[in-house]
Amino acid sequence: MKKQRLKHRIADIVIFGGTGDLALRKLFPALYEMERTGRFDDETRIFGASRSPHSDDDFRAKLLEAGKKYIPEGEFDQKTWDKFASRVAYLQVSAGDAEGFKNLYDRLSDAPDRDRVYYFSTSPSLFADMAFNLQKAGLVTPNSRVVLEKPLGHDLESCREINGQIGEVFAEDQIFRIDHYLGKETVQNLLILRFANAMFEPLWSSAHIDHVQITVGEEVGVEGRWSYYDDAGAMRDMVQNHMLQLLCLVAMEPPYVLDQDAVRDEKVKVLKALKPINDTNIDQNTVRGQYRAGAVGGKEVPGYLEEEGANVDSTTETFVALRCEINNWRWAGVPFYLRTGKRLPKRHSEIVIQFRDVPHQMFPLAKSMTNYQANRLVLRLQPDDGIHLVLNNKNPGPGLVRLRPTALNLSFAEAFGARSPDAYERLLLDAIDGNNTLFVRRDEQDIAWQWVDAIQEAWENNHIAPKGYTSGTWGPSAAIALIERDGRTWNEEAVF
Repeated sequence: MKKQRLKHRIADIVIFGGTGDLALRKLFPALYEMERTGRFDDETRIFGASRSPHSDDDFRAKLLEAGKKYIPEGEFDQKTWDKFASRVAYLQVSAGDAEGFKNLYDRLSDAPDRDRVYYFSTSPSLFADMAFNLQKAGLVTPNSRVVLEKPLGHDLESCREINGQIGEVFAEDQIFRIDHYLGKETVQNLLILRFANAMFEPLWSSAHIDHVQITVGEEVGVEGRWSYYDDAGAMRDMVQNHMLQLLCLVAMEPPYVLDQDAVRDEKVKVLKALKPINDTNIDQNTVRGQYRAGAVGGKEVPGYLEEEGANVDSTTETFVALRCEINNWRWAGVPFYLRTGKRLPKRHSEIVIQFRDVPHQMFPLAKSMTNYQANRLVLRLQPDDGIHLVLNNKNPGPGLVRLRPTALNLSFAEAFGARSPDAYERLLLDAIDGNNTLFVRRDEQDIAWQWVDAIQEAWENNHIAPKGYTSGTWGPSAAIALIERDGRTWNEEAVF
């Protein structure tokens, strides 16, 4: 079989906020992996840009230190790094500094027709200034693209303001609003699972699915970013983007073609069909939580209000659980349970599709089993990406036929014998190629904010404060009650 040749990208890539945490921890390691896997043409250039002064050599040394820390073990190669570093340069540029953008123009002007990717890895409050200065300096060409990091605003009004400002400089097809969850292998594989396998899609509706759970759990707390996190909270930081994007991919109709607008059109339909959560149903469908001191992974940790820099009067939530409904023919009557939080027992992200029971159960359970388990499909996003399907089988042995649920596991690492690319690696490649299928469109973002703002407003109107939960647990007891009121329970089994 003839080996497929890799596409070698020619582009100028500029990372604004190039000395920040995200750039050092995720973006430059992802770019290094592209170098290691032969994705770049020799002419591709990479620029780090921030307000602090650095020489090219000082910046490369900073990247090397971060690379040795964050590049996965066994993937760092000095020869490859040297080649990667040779294409990296640094520019001192601050958002409102016209001179810095002129210097950037001088560096890029020798290749005016080359693809350009401007990655805004900074506070969204700086996005407009950077975009306008790029335009004033003559740096926005038809082949330019801009990647915007979340959070894009803190509500619908601020989101529209930022999008409007960026839209004055860049066309919509040049704007790449990143949600790194959409770059995860299992998330992309969800589309393949649904639409490339005949066995699942006919069952993918209220006729056969009892409910859906989406969990994104983190062991860590605010990690020294208390002030930033307190302005956002779990609802704005996780639900408005990551969680709703996952819900859309589970619930969307098949697009007529794998095209960037066709896929995003279907996601918009799901968001429009979400039943509003407001003053009339806020108590029944939401739980807010805030972590208290406890132990995670055997280590004692402080509570949210005891973290460095904390305001003891804060009512920001670090945990959210939601009961959502989608008002359309496919999903009417199927609840979607979402939960996300910090200081939970483990780093754990998954989507659970719980199928309905058979109409009549004629087989007894194995003696060790207390409850019958209907079929369940679990898509693990992190750690250990994979797919897990629970089927009922005969318990081995003579005598009576008894059921025992058995798992069929597909571990991506074991099945394919290769590393799972980091989400940023995939999304950066898509941005360079101009493919925004896995990025968020402006109308998607607007509708998601409208839905989230209604919840935030209802919490405020009804004086619903976060309920405390001990670090190292799965959130407030009210989150358990939220799902158990419906006769269901959260999936917390170790299935991989």
